[in-house]
Amino acid sequence: MEKKHEATTNQRVVHRARNSWSGFLFGVGLVAFIDEAVFHQLLHWHHFYDKSTTSAGLVSDGLFHAFSWFATIASLFMVADLRRRGGWWVKRWIGGVLLGAGAFQLYDGTVQHKLMGLHQIRYGVKIAPYDITWNVLACLMLLIGIILTWFTRKQGAHHD
Repeated sequence: MEKKHEATTNQRVVHRARNSWSGFLFGVGLVAFIDEAVFHQLLHWHHFYDKSTTSAGLVSDGLFHAFSWFATIASLFMVADLRRRGGWWVKRWIGGVLLGAGAFQLYDGTVQHKLMGLHQIRYGVKIAPYDITWNVLACLMLLIGIILTWFTRKQGAHHD
């Protein structure tokens, strides 16, 4: 039993970066999917690209949805491979998920919303509370992801 634990621990350490990257991709895909489903489809607050016709906005939403789906599926193939090798490290992976989710949301809130002006979170309202909430949540996810990743940087996954 001790040898099996040691082998699993070694595999987790060997595949540390792969755990982080698969989690990161999953986090990007997850947050992009939530953004698309909730804000684009259910609430109708905006499209991915709002500077043209509704048809162009719907096409951009479809491309955005495809991107999120591909990121999610790619990450799950990576997880399946990690599990097959005995190297899946859940705590490290969750750290990656939060890093990916937070990075995507902060990118969306700063670059896409403000710098490029592709869309706003919502129209016809005072936007500042929405922007602040969006970006603070992004920073919280990033911070928790950094903490989880930091604490798993050297440990051999003994307490996963």
